[in-house]
Amino acid sequence: MPRPPRIEPSGDVVARIAATALALPDAYEEDAWTGVRWRIRNKTFAHVLVAQEGYASAYRDLTGVTEPTTVLTFRSSGDELFALGNAGPPFFKPPWSPTVIGMVLDDDTVWDEVAELVTESYRFCAPQKLRHRLGQ
Repeated sequence: MPRPPRIEPSGDVVARIAATALALPDAYEEDAWTGVRWRIRNKTFAHVLVAQEGYASAYRDLTGVTEPTTVLTFRSSGDELFALGNAGPPFFKPPWSPTVIGMVLDDDTVWDEVAELVTESYRFCAPQKLRHRLGQ
């Protein structure tokens, strides 16, 4: 049985994340194997995709959810990593990286929170010189 075609995240979701991600110094956007990712140098700091049947998915493996679900993965550290990794929905902790957190994006998503998480993920991945351009 052939796999179903990949479902890509909606243009609105990609645009909302891009508005934050591409405002960060030297960040760029590219198509990933599925979905869209934002990178600084060669490090991905945000990746949005649709977890769906027929394709490997940490989200589906962890939750058992079968309907297509839009998820964002990003990097975190310290207390925030621990808190988000243990917060429960909409957050989840993919097993493939110790610093990656996932988040379901749906009608209940608080987009200001997404912007903060994407910015913090960028700080985690960016060289010190670029982090200084953000202040703090």
